[in-house]
Amino acid sequence: MEEPVLVHPPSEKLRTQMAMAAGNTPVLLKEVSIYQEKRFLTGIGEFDRAVGGGLVPSSVTLIGGDPGIGKSTIVLQVACALARAGLKVLYVSGEESVKQTKIRADRLGQLMNENLFIVNDIDVQSIIGHIHELSPAVVIIDSIQVVFLAEITAAPGSVSQVRESAAVFTQLAKQKGIVLFMIGHVTKEGAIAGPRVLEHMVDTVLYFEGERYSSYRVLRTNKNRFGSTNEIGVFEMAANGLQEVSNPSQIFLSERAPNTCGSAVVPILEGTRPLLVEIQGLVARSAFGMVRQKAQGFDQNRLALLAAVLEKRLGLNLVDKDIFLNVVGGVKIMDPAADLGVALSIASALLDKPIPANTVILGEVGLSAEVRSVAQPLIRINEAEKLGFGRCLLPSNNLKNKMEKPKHIQLIAVATVKEAWDKL
Repeated sequence: MEEPVLVHPPSEKLRTQMAMAAGNTPVLLKEVSIYQEKRFLTGIGEFDRAVGGGLVPSSVTLIGGDPGIGKSTIVLQVACALARAGLKVLYVSGEESVKQTKIRADRLGQLMNENLFIVNDIDVQSIIGHIHELSPAVVIIDSIQVVFLAEITAAPGSVSQVRESAAVFTQLAKQKGIVLFMIGHVTKEGAIAGPRVLEHMVDTVLYFEGERYSSYRVLRTNKNRFGSTNEIGVFEMAANGLQEVSNPSQIFLSERAPNTCGSAVVPILEGTRPLLVEIQGLVARSAFGMVRQKAQGFDQNRLALLAAVLEKRLGLNLVDKDIFLNVVGGVKIMDPAADLGVALSIASALLDKPIPANTVILGEVGLSAEVRSVAQPLIRINEAEKLGFGRCLLPSNNLKNKMEKPKHIQLIAVATVKEAWDKL
């Protein structure tokens, strides 16, 4: 006797896709009408900058970060700001009770109004019912790892639950024009927990970065279908929540000690925003036989490469030295324009010769110790000029491009790392 074939009912995601497919027909691309999508401004300038200038209806945003970094804090502040602006907001708290969230809102000094609704629920179908009942403009899911679909037997937080739950919420947001936020847990490596497809489903991926015991936080955009992927927002954690840092360069340099060996100031570019950060280098004789190279806020492999360039091309004795590098303020540098500043800070620390305090340094370093040109040097130099710096070391090729020269800062062109050190 043959065994009966078990036919599983289609998942909610599949049913939704089938329903949408039934009403869609192909159209000519040239006949598709386009219009400027109206964005919702939160009034939190640093957050609006990070998401590309405001929130787009039908958009889905995933926010990840380490535990305790401030993910729930920032979304609660955004929820209150949008509610004050007249938008109906539904905050779905799966990890905290309603009373706990209210206590946190009171501690942050957020004023409540009739547009902000909160519910403690982790059942996806129940949450969808709340959405249909309230018809909110903004929905926040805190977090996607704790909600579940009853038709899937896996536990909440598993790959299948996270994937299917996120797909259901995403399709619902697209159909109803909802601005959807999903908070995601991260693994010990710093990646968002769950399937990688989760990041492909959403429109925007934001990462909250910063040292847990530092007061500064950086909201970095890793993916954005409606804006730049290089923008950041800078915040400071205070007793009443996350406060915007409108001039982060001045904050990061406020405690810089003058005439310190190993200290260099580098103008980096994050999206359209120039930032001046201090890089601190320390070189010491290794006491354990095996040298160590540690970097905080800078790529460790890149640090090893720059150390090798200094050893081979400039003849600096680093073979038996420990090298430590720190970017002040908890900033993580991705910009290759910081290479020259890192190399010169290491040389300064090794030779005990301070870099002049009124000098900023920018340039990418190649394997032959040549200094390569960087993008948008004028924006970086203008930021340094505004903060009172008088000299700037930059690649000679940038000056050859007939760049407009500022009035109050001296530009010093260099072609190699050796020439840069000599001119300092």
